[in-house]
Amino acid sequence: MKSNTKSLQEITEQAIKILSKEMGIADTIRFLNQFSSGYGNYTQERDTIFQDLTLDDILNRIDNISDE
Repeated sequence: MKSNTKSLQEITEQAIKILSKEMGIADTIRFLNQFSSGYGNYTQERDTIFQDLTLDDILNRIDNISDE
């Protein structure tokens, strides 16, 4: 008996087609995104972004956004 083994890429493509047909594109993307771990270093990026700001500076910016 000969087995027709599909590659992982073929299986993934088939699964995405089935999901998008049954659930729609938006829900398929939402489903697939839960398996992504993201990229970069969140803590290091935040340290860089907020390095020159005090807690009061940050809170004032939040208040200003809330008032808009």
